[in-house]
Amino acid sequence: MNGALVRRDAALAWRPFLLIGAVLAMYAGVVTSMFDPDLGESLRMMMEAMPQMFAAFGMADPGSTLAGFLANYLYGFLYIALPLVLILLLNSRFLVRWIDQGSMAWLLAAPLSRRKLAATQAAALVVAVTLLCLWIAGLGLGFSTVMFPGELDMTRYAVMNLGLWALLQLLAALCFLAGCAVPDSRLATGAGGGVCVVFVLVDMLAGMDEGWEALRFFTPLTLYDPAGLAAGTAPLWPAAVLTGAALILYAVGIAVFCRRDLSL
Repeated sequence: MNGALVRRDAALAWRPFLLIGAVLAMYAGVVTSMFDPDLGESLRMMMEAMPQMFAAFGMADPGSTLAGFLANYLYGFLYIALPLVLILLLNSRFLVRWIDQGSMAWLLAAPLSRRKLAATQAAALVVAVTLLCLWIAGLGLGFSTVMFPGELDMTRYAVMNLGLWALLQLLAALCFLAGCAVPDSRLATGAGGGVCVVFVLVDMLAGMDEGWEALRFFTPLTLYDPAGLAAGTAPLWPAAVLTGAALILYAVGIAVFCRRDLSL
C-alpha cells in the first residue's frame, strides 16, 4: 500500500461516510426503539394484510427476540441498500474519478506501480466497508444496551454482522472490478452499481411470491440470511463463500487494471 494515497483516500471518504453513518444511526435508533415483544401480534396482522410487501423488504418475520427484530427490520434491506450507496460513492472517488479527471497520469508518473496503486485502492475500499460494518454493529449494540439492557444475544448478533460484512465486501468487490474494467467512468459506476441493484431487486422479487423462489439462485444475497443467523438456524459457511468470492473479484480487478490500456 502507498501511505500518501491512503491519506488522500481518507480525505475523500470522510464526508460521504459521515452522511451515510448519520442516516444509519437515525434508522438504528428509531427501529430499535420500536422493539416490543407484546406488539408481535399487531405486526403479524399488518403482515397478513400486506404479505408480499413485507416479504419483498425482508420483513416476513418480526422475530420474538431483539436480534431477530433487528435482523428483520434493518439487516434484511436497509443495512444493504444504504451501505451500497456509500460503496458506489467511495469506489468512484477512490479509482474511477482518477481516470476520468486525468489524474491517473500524475499517479503513474510517480514511483508507484499499477499493481500497488490498484491494491491500495482495493485495500482502502475493504477498510472503509469494514469500518462501516463496525459502525453498524456499534449502533445496534449501543442502542440496545441503553433501551433494552440484556435483551440482545451477543453471539448471534456478532455472527449476523459478520455475514453482513462478507456480503458488503462482495458488493464492493463487484463495484471495484467494474471500475477497473470499464473504460468510461459513468459506465463503470453504472455497471457495478447496476449489477448490485439487480441483485437486490431479484432478491426482493424472490421473497414476494413462491413462484419467483427460483430467482434466489441468481443473487449472492441468498447466501446472507440475517433472520436465520439471528435465530441460530443458518450456517456460517455462506459468509466464508462470500468472503472468498470478494477476494477473487478484488484480485481479478487488480489484474485487469494492470493490463488495461489507459487513455492518459
